[in-house]
Amino acid sequence: MLLSNLMLNSGPQEVLQIKSLGLLLLCLIHRFLMAEALLYIVLERLASVTEQQIRKELNLVLGVEAEIRSLTHTLGSIRHVLEDAERRQVEDKSVQGWLEKLKDMAYQMDDVVDEWSTAILRSQIQGDENASMSEKKVSSCFPSPCLCFKQVASRRDIALKIKGIKLQLGAIDSERGRFNFPPNRSEERPQRLITTSAIDISEVCGRDMDIDTILDHVLGRSCPEKFVGLYIISIVGTGGMGKTTLAQLAYNHPEVKAHFDERIWVCVSDPFDPIRVFRSIVEILQKESCNLHDLEALQQKVQTCVRGQKFLIVLDDVWTEDYRLWEQLKNTLNNGVVESRILVTTRKENVVMMMGTTYRHPIQELSPHHAQMLFHQIAFQGERKEKEEELKEIGEKIADKCKGLPLALKTLGNLMRLKNSKEEWEAVLYNQVWKLDVFEIVISPALLLSYYELPPPIKRCFSYCAVFPKDTVIEVDKLIKLWMAQSYLNSNDTSKEMETLGREYFNYLAAGSFFQDFEKDEEGHVIKCKMHDVVHDLAQFLTKNECFNLEDDNKNEGRIDLSFQKSRHATIILRDRAQNCMLTSTIILPESAQNCLSIYKMKNLCTLLLEWQSGMIPEVLSNLFRHLTCLRALDLRPNDDMKEFPREVGELIHLRYLNVSSWSMMQSLPETICDLYNLQTLNISGCHCLDALPQAMHKLINLRHLQNSGTVRLKGLPRRIGRLNSLWTLDEFIVSDRNDQCKIEDLRHFNNIRGKLKVRGLGEVRNAMEAKTAEMKNKIYLHDLTLNFDLMGRKDVVEALQPPPNLKSLTIIGYGGIEWPNWVMRSSILTQLKNLILSDCQNCSYMPSVGELRLLEMLEIWDMDSVKCLGSEFLGSSSPISFPKLKRLSFNNMKAWEKWEVKEEEEEEEVRSVMPCLCHLEIYNCQNLDGLPDRVLHIKTPLQELVILSSEILRQRYRKDKGEDWHKVSHIPVLKGL
Repeated sequence: MLLSNLMLNSGPQEVLQIKSLGLLLLCLIHRFLMAEALLYIVLERLASVTEQQIRKELNLVLGVEAEIRSLTHTLGSIRHVLEDAERRQVEDKSVQGWLEKLKDMAYQMDDVVDEWSTAILRSQIQGDENASMSEKKVSSCFPSPCLCFKQVASRRDIALKIKGIKLQLGAIDSERGRFNFPPNRSEERPQRLITTSAIDISEVCGRDMDIDTILDHVLGRSCPEKFVGLYIISIVGTGGMGKTTLAQLAYNHPEVKAHFDERIWVCVSDPFDPIRVFRSIVEILQKESCNLHDLEALQQKVQTCVRGQKFLIVLDDVWTEDYRLWEQLKNTLNNGVVESRILVTTRKENVVMMMGTTYRHPIQELSPHHAQMLFHQIAFQGERKEKEEELKEIGEKIADKCKGLPLALKTLGNLMRLKNSKEEWEAVLYNQVWKLDVFEIVISPALLLSYYELPPPIKRCFSYCAVFPKDTVIEVDKLIKLWMAQSYLNSNDTSKEMETLGREYFNYLAAGSFFQDFEKDEEGHVIKCKMHDVVHDLAQFLTKNECFNLEDDNKNEGRIDLSFQKSRHATIILRDRAQNCMLTSTIILPESAQNCLSIYKMKNLCTLLLEWQSGMIPEVLSNLFRHLTCLRALDLRPNDDMKEFPREVGELIHLRYLNVSSWSMMQSLPETICDLYNLQTLNISGCHCLDALPQAMHKLINLRHLQNSGTVRLKGLPRRIGRLNSLWTLDEFIVSDRNDQCKIEDLRHFNNIRGKLKVRGLGEVRNAMEAKTAEMKNKIYLHDLTLNFDLMGRKDVVEALQPPPNLKSLTIIGYGGIEWPNWVMRSSILTQLKNLILSDCQNCSYMPSVGELRLLEMLEIWDMDSVKCLGSEFLGSSSPISFPKLKRLSFNNMKAWEKWEVKEEEEEEEVRSVMPCLCHLEIYNCQNLDGLPDRVLHIKTPLQELVILSSEILRQRYRKDKGEDWHKVSHIPVLKGL
């Protein structure tokens, strides 16, 4: 009854504290190898709950302190034995079962407490919405059961659930006594984050002979005489041995680049999907996306592209032994010339034989000498000589334990770089994990040790990555949002935002080689990555049945049958349109899987990433929402069929992440989506037919990311959305003339917006006073801004929209004025600008003086119909160097443009440097332009590529060997269109 009284009488602050206790329990969700994460979270939450606010907020409720102390004591008792339990569970199934019960109980506790917190939040929001409510009712937590618990469990139910979980925890605590766990006497050590700019180091040691041999076969130096057919080179070896690294070294070797007409890299992985493989080949050869989905059409396209070409195709990570699948690809590639090569990496000897390999190259472990070299290179990077001498001998012994596995050496080397004392190094050398032979079958002990050494909150972030199938290209921002949705990024440090903390955690894992194959943006930030297969195996081992992923020809029936109902995080990918079908209560898998999986029975799911190519039935999705009410993250993309989103989504009260991007036919979102008060991320980008957003979106007070790029039919945003002042992401803001939609002044509420922002509908802004209310200068976290004026707009309006000084990319579209605003031409304002696009500004008869923008690297000009002459005003006047950093310059669809002049008569112009860094110049559809400035084409400039397309006068003037000015461009390495 005491606990019931607690829940029934608590106010918002009290329940938030009880929620903290629930999050404390949630830390117990991870399986056996998560002990340190549990310790960290337990201590953090206990400190917050028991000492900071519980005494202040709950002292009027009889017996509450005693209840909290009881729970605290029980959790503390369990905490002290977890270290021994995690060791013993490997060989003692009863210990493993005990930890499983602890995990299930923690998930239940978190869901119940989240229900309670949501009920409080709902009552507050609905109280604010009801202006006629009395002051007493407005301030009350629960004015009426009907109001507060609509679509949420009743107060009594919640209280009973919490009481039941408390009893379960007590039973679990009592059960631990029979295991005789010794108390954990280890002291907590301070945790620190790695700070490094080089997070994708790719060291290679001891592989010189391997790469030389492979190159001999790739380049034909070791090819048998009169060889006929496809020449297939297979690199075979166990996971983490460096097969992909060898293939990359060969693929990127300068001789290989020069030898082949085309080079194609395809990550095949498991399952082998012919359509995906063929599409990848076509996209690489055509250098653009491919919209073909039919296998026959794709095969014909590949045959056309490779006919008569000398190509190298790398098929990385091949698993399938099905000759029929391989034959489809092999027969398609027979059109290339004899010198073409196929380079394959695989773990399986049967694959080598099935493919009819011409040359098989087995890759072995590194020798002890080279293993020690690689470990030494990483572990002692940048260290002082004294540390290196003191720890070298211990390091050699640690390297020997990695048994020549490059990935293990690299990962453990990164770990040891953080340890400074001899005692810390010896602790790793003599760690008991080296003696647990059971791990040898599944994962390298070295990788396991590296995992053990991660800071506790980062451990759970890493293990969550098991939800992605192997070889998935992981979008880092999406991964961080998914971590947020699981409450992995909550911190007592209120000065640090969740997204910032998530990026730090990712960088930490990347620095430790838990991620690889990085793709970076212009600023050097990682935007995409992968996990090595062996590292992914580690994540799966840590989560066991907790993370589940299934693709349409997954043959792991046993795991599906026994464990999917217990899964907490799942990815399900069904690609085959012909074989897969969605029924009212069941997903039927292909016959090859010989299995039937009912997603509805996976009632405990917290994450569902579902990819379905076509045929989604609305009723199925509605039922899905009714059953999977524990979801925190839901990704349902893409979908080309459904026009409406089911209103039952409002029942997912725990939901924090919702991705319905690329639902190309969806016309509206239900108002019930506004009942998702915990929602942090809503991704509707690419929903081309979406014409309105729900009017009550202002109730989504926890929303931080509204990704709405590509919603071209949206004519406005709900007026009260300006209340969402915590937004970090708002891709597009639409200025409307409707009273129920946002005006330009509502933009002032979004000064926390990060990254990119596109503002369209600016033609509706009538004067500079209105424009100033947007407070564009105060949006200091923006780095990419697009302003669209719909072919309207006056200079004073644009002047009032002066962007923040840290802007790096600026696009101006459809500006209708005849004069440019001053800030476009002032380097003192756009001090960080690197990219500038000016498009469809048809009334401007001259170009702005942007030559003085000191950091500008890319400039694109489109559809400037009134510009006839480009003169020295374009270069600016006050700087001795015009466009000092410009690398790429393009002019497109300039119908009236006739002259481009860089004057040289005056003495000061003679010494002035013009575009000294220009590498790429493109002229497209400028039919009246008669020539290019000599100073831009000068042989001393670094111009590497000149493209002239649909510009006949220029083409004739610079035509190869025949044009009157061919000699002025003949030195440029790449010429297109001439």
